[in-house]
Amino acid sequence: VLGGEGLRGELRDAGLRLVGEEEGRQERAPVRAVLVGYDDQFTFAKLSEACAYLRDPQCLLVATDPDPWHPLSDGQRTPGTGSLTAAVETASGRKAMVVGKPNTYMFECIVERFGVDPSRMLMVGDRLETDILFGKNCGLDTVLTLTGVSRLEEAQAYMASDSPAAKDLVPHYYVDSIADLIPGLDE
Repeated sequence: VLGGEGLRGELRDAGLRLVGEEEGRQERAPVRAVLVGYDDQFTFAKLSEACAYLRDPQCLLVATDPDPWHPLSDGQRTPGTGSLTAAVETASGRKAMVVGKPNTYMFECIVERFGVDPSRMLMVGDRLETDILFGKNCGLDTVLTLTGVSRLEEAQAYMASDSPAAKDLVPHYYVDSIADLIPGLDE
């Protein structure tokens, strides 16, 4: 797992065994997947180890999301999971399967597990290329909040485009802040 303790903990809670945590086991089980998530401790050694596992064609390459960068509170950016995934893809010659946004797999799991009605759901997010596209892919109405990654001008440019793919990145609604949605929750 290339990822932080939060991701590792979720995998442990789901009953998965992680490389390096096989205490007391005489024989090491084969690695069945390399999972790439956000990892602020990403190193060349981790990249090399992931590539070694991926030499086995039966070993899956899975990524949590394609976000190339994440904003920091001071206006700077830090590389995101998509950047780390690109490094693993390039070094291994393999293509990752993205299971998070904008892929619908996560949404299908939520609907099945919790029995929610998609027609009563709203996708709220700050990134057009993942959050809003996820909502469109899942048939949900979408709201872009302007306090994060994407800007209104980007959405307007996509709306003016002749490309059908660009139209999928246009939200149904936008708000300056997620706080703008709170009054509507009482209705």
